[in-house]
Amino acid sequence: MLPTASLSGTTPFQAFYKRKPDVSHLRVWGCTSYVHVQRDKRNSLQPHYEKCVFIGYPVGYKGWKFYNPVTKRTVISERADFDERYFPGTSKAQLEAVPSFACLPESLPLPNDTSSYSGLPPLQDEGGDNHFPPTRPKTPTPSASVPPEEKPVLPLPPLPLIPPVIPPVTPPQIHAPLPVTPPTAGAPLEPPHVPRRTGRVRKPPGQWWKLKQPDLTGNDSDSDDEAALLADSEFCEVEFAGAVSGADPRSYRLAMKSPDSDCWTEACNTEIFNLEANGTWELMELPPGKKVVNSGWVFKVKRLADGSIERYRARLVAKGYSQRPGFDFTEVFAPTFRPASLRLIVALAAREGYKMRSVDISSAFTYGELEEEIYMRQPEGYHIGSPNMVFRLRKSLYGLKQAARQWNKKLRGVLEGIGYSRLRSDSSIYIYSKGDIKVIVPIFIDDITLVSKSDAAMTSAVTELSKHFKLRDLGSTTLLLGIQVKQDRSHRTISLSQQHYIKELLERFNMDDANPLSTPLAPGSELSDIVPSLDEQAEMKSVPYLNAVGALQYLATMTRPDIAYAVSYLGRFNSNPAPAHWLAVKHLFRYLIGTMHYKLVYRASDSEELFTTYSDASHGACKATGRATGGYVTLVSGAAVGWSSKRQPFVTLSSTEAEFVAAVEAGKEIKWTRNILTEFGFPLTLPSTLFVDNKSGISVAKNPEHHGRMKHLDLRFYWLREAVEEGLIDPLYVSTHEQVADILTKAVAKKVVEFAVPLLGLE
Repeated sequence: MLPTASLSGTTPFQAFYKRKPDVSHLRVWGCTSYVHVQRDKRNSLQPHYEKCVFIGYPVGYKGWKFYNPVTKRTVISERADFDERYFPGTSKAQLEAVPSFACLPESLPLPNDTSSYSGLPPLQDEGGDNHFPPTRPKTPTPSASVPPEEKPVLPLPPLPLIPPVIPPVTPPQIHAPLPVTPPTAGAPLEPPHVPRRTGRVRKPPGQWWKLKQPDLTGNDSDSDDEAALLADSEFCEVEFAGAVSGADPRSYRLAMKSPDSDCWTEACNTEIFNLEANGTWELMELPPGKKVVNSGWVFKVKRLADGSIERYRARLVAKGYSQRPGFDFTEVFAPTFRPASLRLIVALAAREGYKMRSVDISSAFTYGELEEEIYMRQPEGYHIGSPNMVFRLRKSLYGLKQAARQWNKKLRGVLEGIGYSRLRSDSSIYIYSKGDIKVIVPIFIDDITLVSKSDAAMTSAVTELSKHFKLRDLGSTTLLLGIQVKQDRSHRTISLSQQHYIKELLERFNMDDANPLSTPLAPGSELSDIVPSLDEQAEMKSVPYLNAVGALQYLATMTRPDIAYAVSYLGRFNSNPAPAHWLAVKHLFRYLIGTMHYKLVYRASDSEELFTTYSDASHGACKATGRATGGYVTLVSGAAVGWSSKRQPFVTLSSTEAEFVAAVEAGKEIKWTRNILTEFGFPLTLPSTLFVDNKSGISVAKNPEHHGRMKHLDLRFYWLREAVEEGLIDPLYVSTHEQVADILTKAVAKKVVEFAVPLLGLE
């Protein structure tokens, strides 16, 4: 960013991009800031801003990072006002002089663009997503607030620098300090040292040798008054908050230097004790010729919903990136259930009146038995014996490449030992069936869910599992993989919602104050995949396009089939997004604003037909490749269970061919659904209905018609015709106006969205 002589006094940035770098978002570190409070975090009577301290810039996000001394939490926001005259933490007197935001005079001199980080140029869209915070409310100027700059400040003579003190693991024996020789009377005083970053008043250091833990802040500042600030400032945590990036230390050293070091020490001791009690390792000398895997600590402050601290957690992990394939590990695969499997289980629970109960296994990966010979370096702060002493791992640890696989093998052995069998159609689901008792157990790593009519059967399963693992019985399932689960026994419904996740997304991407829209994409919208210009590429570097599409993908995969096409379509431009694509992403966010309350609702049903499927295709929808977009949706208990929206892998020559190829993909989903339902104990004797809105496509699926137009298709696509002949699938015609899957193939109008949403089971 600095100018160089080789570029005639310009910066490399300016020479490359033909414009000066934008530094308008830079602020003075440590100044008082007033951060905008999101609308859903306050009511109409609460303040719109909270007073914080500016501590830096977040990695991977645009905006600023702040520390709130009241809640002791780190905040990331793009909306803030900065008062660079005040610096909390320099002294109590100055801190008390800082007025609250509501008391600031209207004439407070702020920078011209204090409201928004201008790293992202403003984009013109449909309106409603203003990136600038509201104007500060007008309030009377208080009479008892004197700015600090009006008070005379005497310069201080230069003081000898105190060398940094790095505390060892055990507190050192600190001797009396050497006396400081005062300056000779009458000697001329040198000008005071001018700080590099701020103009705050410097103080002489206090009696730093009397502190129990020197250099507690853990920052790398070369200032000579940090220890004094620690001794007499109640807001010294601002310093360490900036150093360790929030409440979670990134290393053992920072954890031991933080104000919460006692809590982190206790958490580390608990982790070591539990691992030793579990027989995780054996202490021994490293055999000659053997390689060692490094270890590390991961720290996390677990908080309650109100932001208060629940507990401090320290986890010892192995640094698996140093493992060697063929020596330290061989197989690493571990199964996880399909999202469609989870939704199908929920739909069956609603249909049959099953209850859902959750169990969490504590430190699940540490129960896996290792088959390889792995040596791990002793953890920092807990080394025993000579430097050559290491841990021979007997059981798995988090971080090892095979950890998930070994845990899954251990859990499978326990479940099969108590009478459960694993499904062949989804190897992460187990079932117990004996007489009238049936218990279905889907497993996602260490989260176990029990689904059954019998409370006694579920309690028995929890009791058996507790004999082998340390677990927490969470009771009735309310949260599963970040999805809110609501079981309404009176109405015999179960709903799945991600409203909280959507709120977090809108806040994360600064879209929570935008106006809602009625469609996921603008009807008939077509985006270009032409490589953006250099100016557009430079503009998009500060836009989190990939992050947004990735976050939306999880939502579309789990509970929101209505946005499946939009997310799939936007994902096609991940390699070269342009401003127009970002506007389309914001359009989708604005649709979510008005529909964040949508939830999949599964209802009890006595219908003999367990499920129905719709398939559709939009021939030639992709103008760049000429390929069609196919989609299907499977409905069980009144709501969507499986769905897909995907561009077809080759160019189809007619709408009949495109519809037939889409029906083949839907048929594969039907076959899997029939298989897993049979394993659940719901055998199907009738053909499964597949609704298609193209009569020619249905004819091709039933009979070898239209040979001249279809003869070039691969033989694998004629699998559908065999399934129809065997009586597994029954393709039926449905009009385009009643085609539920239409929303999965194109950007549709508001009328189509309003028709499809309730049929998808979204309420």
